[in-house]
Amino acid sequence: MVRNYANRMNNMKASEIREILKITENKDIISFAGGLPAPELFPVEEMKVVSRKVLEESGSQALQYTTTEGLDALRVQIANRMNEKVGTKINMEEIQIVSGSQQALDMSGKLFLDEGDIVVCENPTYLGAINAFKAYNCEFIEVETDAEGMDIKALEKVLMSGERIKFIYVIPDFQNPTGRSWSIERRKAFIEVINKYSIPVIEDNPYGELTFKDVIMPSLKALDTAGLVITLGTFSKIFCPGLRIGWIAAEKDIIDKFVLIKQSTDLHTSNISQREISKYMELYDLDEHIEKIKKVYKRRRDLAINTMKTEFPDYMCFTIPEGGLFTWVEGPKTMDSKKVLKECLENGVAFVPGHSFFPNGGGQNTFRLNFSNANETQLVEGLKRLARILRDTVN
Repeated sequence: MVRNYANRMNNMKASEIREILKITENKDIISFAGGLPAPELFPVEEMKVVSRKVLEESGSQALQYTTTEGLDALRVQIANRMNEKVGTKINMEEIQIVSGSQQALDMSGKLFLDEGDIVVCENPTYLGAINAFKAYNCEFIEVETDAEGMDIKALEKVLMSGERIKFIYVIPDFQNPTGRSWSIERRKAFIEVINKYSIPVIEDNPYGELTFKDVIMPSLKALDTAGLVITLGTFSKIFCPGLRIGWIAAEKDIIDKFVLIKQSTDLHTSNISQREISKYMELYDLDEHIEKIKKVYKRRRDLAINTMKTEFPDYMCFTIPEGGLFTWVEGPKTMDSKKVLKECLENGVAFVPGHSFFPNGGGQNTFRLNFSNANETQLVEGLKRLARILRDTVN
């Protein structure tokens, strides 16, 4: 039977990460593939108390439909938290609750992109964003990055080109996939350029609070003076991904448009999940929970990097992130990370090949490693196996 699907389906591909994760459900596989938090750190006992409290205090309300914008109490908590942590000056009217930041990416594409429009992004960039935006038949212009962030001169050259650029998509904090963060100087220079050209920015910030240093960097939204920055946030990396709660922070007129999109998408985000997160922050200290996460992830980052320094061949390079979940590995130009992955899977190790993070192709000699999910024993054993395979298969 011939099925007449919309043309946009031609651009929608299965996420390479999700396909690899299906394989890694085999418990014999040590996985560095997904951006998965450590499950042993989920506040299970606290959430038992929270769930019971929510149902006892507002059971019928929690199980009913709710507003599209989201639970007012949670929106206030998020706005206050952003103002405290990343230096913004926003209120609840500038917050839209969404079903995870992945939904926010899709909604951003729906809001801005017509067929043939251009998204400017870092090179490489998050493959979930690539897939979300490609559904709207857009094109990508990639801008090179370094240890300080996006190359501002290269960005301005792109913006001067007169192309149909609708927005710039960036992850300034512990970027997925490279793990790098933008310096404060690069952030300020970036804001100057976008103000000059009046280009909207989608700032994706799932990892900002997972810093291994004492200071959280100000978000681009905090530096924004022209109302151009739209920030996406999520509880998935700092709390519990299964609750599927994220948010969009933007100017009120932009939020109003997102509300219309959300209404036609799924009416509203899970009412009971919103109430559970709000109640958790009322009863417990989220900062204390995040500190616990950071200590474990820093220890695992240190262990991973030290093992890679000791075991990996000298021709392999990798980033040393100051937070987040990932390190980025680059091999010789002749290396094919998909072939390396095939060998690794046969030896019980998984990662994500780098080509998935380049919307216009390339990156065959790169791959991403997650260090947050595997325990310490698995980390060392998995990286040693990977190192052996690299020595055996890469010239």
